[in-house]
Amino acid sequence: MALVLYGHPFSSYTQKVLTALYENATPFEFRLIGPDTPEHTAEWLRRWPVRKFPLLVDGGRQVAETPVIIEYLQLAHPGPVRLLPADPLAALDVRFMDRVFDLHVMDAAQCAVDGALTGDPAKRRDGMARAVDRLDRVYPWLDRELAGRAWATGDHFTLADCAAAPALFYADWTHPIPDTCATLRAYRARLLARPSFNRAMEEARPYRPLFPLGAPERD
Repeated sequence: MALVLYGHPFSSYTQKVLTALYENATPFEFRLIGPDTPEHTAEWLRRWPVRKFPLLVDGGRQVAETPVIIEYLQLAHPGPVRLLPADPLAALDVRFMDRVFDLHVMDAAQCAVDGALTGDPAKRRDGMARAVDRLDRVYPWLDRELAGRAWATGDHFTLADCAAAPALFYADWTHPIPDTCATLRAYRARLLARPSFNRAMEEARPYRPLFPLGAPERD
């Protein structure tokens, strides 16, 4: 049975796993969760009533949470690109940066998105203020941390970069990375040009009108 991934192309966390799958050309079936595919939604909810996607199904095993999904893929369906190093300390660095991008970049941007989705102007302003405050703290740190690196932890594309690509993609739409963070801006550009993420980004392009803050005319 082929791997099955439940998710939505415009979801940052779905894009994170899609990037890992595309990076290694891993065969899988994508089941879009949306109003036009109620059968996929019903099956996803039956399997994972927590209501979070993506969800990976591999025969009788199902795997949730994006870092775990990507580590599982490396264990059960390895490809030429190793997304988590064999060395335990190097792997710890990758896991740390993965958490930084998920929890301190993507989650920060999500504050603004969630506020806008309420339709309440006050909550929209509050959500944006929280996002700006958090992103203004993490952007300079990332700019310093990434100095001299091609990718998140060094010379090799890893799980951390799978997390960074959608996180920085949407965060920059929400609160642009300042010109003073030239290293971070250049890193984001490399991520968007990476064929694996670029494919996921292009597949999501038809859904850009759904971005509640208004998608910019770029990228």
